[in-house]
Amino acid sequence: MKRWLIRTFAAAAALLCTACTKAEQQPNIIATTMPVYTFTQALCTDTPLTVSQLIQDNVSCLHDYTLTVDHMKRLENADIIVISGGGLEHFLEDVITDDKAMIDASAQLKLHHTEEHHHAEDHHHDVDPHFWLSIENSKQMAHSICEGLKKAYPEYTAVFEQNLAELDKRFEQLQRHADTQLSAINCREIITFHDGFFYMADAFNLTILHSVEEESGSEASAKDLIAICELVQDHSLPAIFAEKNGSDSAAKIIYAETGAKLYRLDMAMSGENYFDCMYYNINTLKEALG
Repeated sequence: MKRWLIRTFAAAAALLCTACTKAEQQPNIIATTMPVYTFTQALCTDTPLTVSQLIQDNVSCLHDYTLTVDHMKRLENADIIVISGGGLEHFLEDVITDDKAMIDASAQLKLHHTEEHHHAEDHHHDVDPHFWLSIENSKQMAHSICEGLKKAYPEYTAVFEQNLAELDKRFEQLQRHADTQLSAINCREIITFHDGFFYMADAFNLTILHSVEEESGSEASAKDLIAICELVQDHSLPAIFAEKNGSDSAAKIIYAETGAKLYRLDMAMSGENYFDCMYYNINTLKEALG
């Protein structure tokens, strides 16, 4: 009986240690935001590599993002960090060492400078880092991530390439949906209450008449509001667009003054996956612009 108890205890202890070890295992790869997480996770399907998403807050921008202690621990233990790039992850500059492997998804993209955009204040990026809102850009991001993964894990090259081919099909389906929904809309001019929609507007052949980056403490001025109301009326705009997770206080004023319906677009930085967010944006534009 005594030997049985010893063997039982030893077996239970071994199972407990195994469970603890698995619980403490860190992911091989950390992707900073939801778009790069979506692409990296898809590329690593059918490999033993694990992927996690660093930033899971419902955010529309990362201007003043602050890393937590948990973030720091996860970054320290990751083998590879996949970033969106274009200056979006500025908060990583002082915490990532030179010996940490990193994949920049924006490496092959042509980035848009933001000088022509209008802001509630002067606070803005020199480069617009929201390039994943273009389907073609996102496709290129996935290809860049794939190249980085192949260099880091050459033994899974064939799997990565097969998964990339499947991702390309999803991008093509998304593009066909956009073409079908937006090819014959009645209005192609928009006003946005976030300055990050240039890539999406350009990709969908829309013109941004005015964009306001509105944050707490830097709300749109009365002068801005009057100018926007005039634009809405002069161009007979049926709708205006706020960001799903951002401020809409100014947009509500414009709606009250002009009757232009208020819709919310998704910056696709949080949520279940990139594709769901983009289908939502396309369908919202279709509904709003006819």
